[in-house]
Amino acid sequence: MNARTFNTLGGFQSMLFCIGIYIVALFFSIFICSAIFKAVSGHRGADNSTAKISVSSTGSRVLVASR
Repeated sequence: MNARTFNTLGGFQSMLFCIGIYIVALFFSIFICSAIFKAVSGHRGADNSTAKISVSSTGSRVLVASR
């Protein structure tokens, strides 16, 4: 009987496992680091002020800006 052995693949099994875990960890770290960066940075580039239009008692429109 001929025994089939996969010695070459078995030798690379631990290396392939480490490479796979490294790629998965790298993939998830991109999302985790970007989420932390967005939470810490506070979106300073965004428009922080809001503008509302109020109607005064005379019926004319008044633009009110607030932060």
